[in-house]
Amino acid sequence: MALVLDTGVLLGAIDAADPAHDPCRRLVERTDEELVVPAPVLMELDYWLRRRSIAGAWASFAEDAADGAYVVYRTDPRVILAAARLQAKYTDLRVGFVDASVFLICGELGEDKVATLDRRHFSVMRTEDGRSLELLPA
Repeated sequence: MALVLDTGVLLGAIDAADPAHDPCRRLVERTDEELVVPAPVLMELDYWLRRRSIAGAWASFAEDAADGAYVVYRTDPRVILAAARLQAKYTDLRVGFVDASVFLICGELGEDKVATLDRRHFSVMRTEDGRSLELLPA
């Protein structure tokens, strides 16, 4: 089993000043599941860490990933196309590429949950068979 991580949960876990720091940190530290980070999340995470002036945290995260704390899930052309189609399906919500990719990767891994703070997008998106994902932290 795996826990797919969206940008907000990683950012919250890393940044002690983030309002969601405690629940995000607990979720990431206490799970016994493999922590999966979709490749597009990496770009957003780097951006937000630098924007919050905690760019040194990016190097620490990268070291943790290199040491195996996280599994980086590659985004191939098939996922890119599926994400674009999902974005078109939810055009009114303005779902971005990163969120669409995270959602699709949950499906590819057979996961019925996602670690995200983005309730707006993830509470609306549905799998091909009409199911919603459980959103963590609760």
